[in-house]
Amino acid sequence: MSSALFRKIGGHTKEMLSLLSGVGPHYCPRYYVIANTDTMSQKKVEQFEKQRTTREKNELEYSMVLIPRSREVAQSWWSTILSTMYALLLSIPVVFKSNPDLILCNGPGTCVPICLAGLLLKVVRVGKPKIVYVESICRVDTLSLSAWILYYLVDQMLVQWPTLQAKYPRTHYIGKLV
Repeated sequence: MSSALFRKIGGHTKEMLSLLSGVGPHYCPRYYVIANTDTMSQKKVEQFEKQRTTREKNELEYSMVLIPRSREVAQSWWSTILSTMYALLLSIPVVFKSNPDLILCNGPGTCVPICLAGLLLKVVRVGKPKIVYVESICRVDTLSLSAWILYYLVDQMLVQWPTLQAKYPRTHYIGKLV
C-alpha cells in the first residue's frame, strides 16, 4: 500500500476533500496536515473520513497532524520568514516519519513547509514522494504566492482555470473541483 500526506487549510478544505473523494483506498494510511488553529478543517476531515469508512465498509487508516501556520492574518512579512522556518522545522519529522508516496497540497503558505520537507526527503534519498500542488479556484489570472514559490519545486502544479494554464506552461489544467 502507498501512503499519502495531504496538506489542507481552512477555506481550501472543500477543494481538497473534493480531490480526495476520488483517491482510492490504496493511498493508505493518509496523513492530514492541518494548521493547529484550524479546528473547522479538523472537524471536516473527521466527517469526511467517517463517511468514507461507511461507504467503503472498512476501517481506513488516517491521522491528523497539526503544525503552526507559516503566516497569520496581518502578520508582518519579516516575521513570516521566522514563522515559516519554524513550521518547516516541525514539518520535517512529519514528512520523514510518514515517508509518503504522494504529497497533495493546496492553500496558502502553510503548505510550503510541507513541500520543502518533501523536497528534502528526495534530496537525502530517503524517499521519493510525488509533490502535487493544486491552485485554488479563486486564482483566475495569476498564481498565488505559494504557487510562485513552489512553481519549479513541485512535480506537478494543477490549476482550475485554462487562463492560468495558458500563462504558466508548467501547470496542468484540471477543471473546476467545486
